[in-house]
Amino acid sequence: MSEQRRAERLDQPREPRGVKLPRFDPEAFGRWSEGIARGMGTANFIVYMTVVIAAWFGWNTLAPASLRFDPYTFTFLTLVLSLQASYAAPLILLAQNRQTDRDRVALEEDRRRATMQKADTEYLAREVAALRIALGEVATRDFLRSELARLAEELDEAAQRRQKLERRQQERPAQERPPPRGGGAHLDEPLDELDGDFARGGRPEGSTGGR
Repeated sequence: MSEQRRAERLDQPREPRGVKLPRFDPEAFGRWSEGIARGMGTANFIVYMTVVIAAWFGWNTLAPASLRFDPYTFTFLTLVLSLQASYAAPLILLAQNRQTDRDRVALEEDRRRATMQKADTEYLAREVAALRIALGEVATRDFLRSELARLAEELDEAAQRRQKLERRQQERPAQERPPPRGGGAHLDEPLDELDGDFARGGRPEGSTGGR
């Protein structure tokens, strides 16, 4: 009585009842079913099956009556073929379901990779566009060459003016040279634009114009 009450307690899980089926590895059974389905889908299986059925017909038709194990109407052969078909159909469906699962996983992986590649392509496109914009603001080789050529021409012109000024100062006599700063200048003496002692406007450098 106490054992029956102990078995009916609500604070303890109930033991499962019924027939315990043998356990098996689904992965191993799936591989086995795929192997059978792959073998049944070949030309060799069809040829061997045809040879077996033809031999079955020939033996149970041409052999002596005492040696025939499945006389006409070949009831045993019909039973064997029905049993084979009843097992072959679920095995083929199981193999197809496993292949469908693999295809689904492969499709998801391909979709994930395609999404990553699309994101990488968009990122590279933005980077290339940014580089093109940045390169548009950078001085090109032709621009640098033109600027260097212009600076070289300006330097050559400045050097030629300086050489002319030095040569004219060397050729000018001492009495014709302008007086020192602070002194009066001849009114009739022309001003030289290349003379370094005079500024623009005809006034000596440092002069305030008599103010």
